[in-house]
Amino acid sequence: MAPAIRVLLLEEDQVLAAALIEQFAAMGEFTTTLATTPAHVMSYVSGGEALDLVLCADQIGALHAGQLAAMCRDAGFKGPIILMTDGRKASDALDGGSISDQVTKPFRLTVLLARMRAHLRSHEQSDDATVSIGPYAFRPAARLLVCEGGEDIRLTDKEAAILRFLYRAQGAMVARETLLEEVWGYNSGVTTHTLETHIYRLRQKIEPQAGHTEILMTEQGGYRLDL
Repeated sequence: MAPAIRVLLLEEDQVLAAALIEQFAAMGEFTTTLATTPAHVMSYVSGGEALDLVLCADQIGALHAGQLAAMCRDAGFKGPIILMTDGRKASDALDGGSISDQVTKPFRLTVLLARMRAHLRSHEQSDDATVSIGPYAFRPAARLLVCEGGEDIRLTDKEAAILRFLYRAQGAMVARETLLEEVWGYNSGVTTHTLETHIYRLRQKIEPQAGHTEILMTEQGGYRLDL
């Protein structure tokens, strides 16, 4: 299966937070970190932790959702931020531009999941989706590796998809079968030889020294990135 999507949950309601964390864990699609104070929010967002999406309550401590979202944006987070509102007026938070969408409590889990997945797909196709891989800034939507002081590296669709899934694993090994399923599809009939050929060509593009592997590492059964 694909690497889990990393969610930061900003919620003081312990019952709701526990229910969401339990549901996300059971699905296996998401990993969730809970923040219950503004200080916890900032320590997580500013600490360089890999993060894909923020679920934000109306208010955490003395700060309302718009302030919390703005803090996340100021700290450099560019992914989706979805507000979980209890029905109080949330237009100020949305008008500020920091929050991507909102759902009103009580909400159906299926509705929340649909919003999350839609915004994640949209973000992955945007120019804002930029992550660090070795000496490069990787822009998946543009299929581009930007190297400071050097020439940008153009990637094929498959090479960009491979890097995206390996990055999501955050240094953990991704099995060859997983990459084949996620990049080429379950019923494509593509063999591991095709994957190995793409890995070889990708290494030729991204490794700083020819013949010396520093970034895209081979493990027994798969591959991983040395971030």
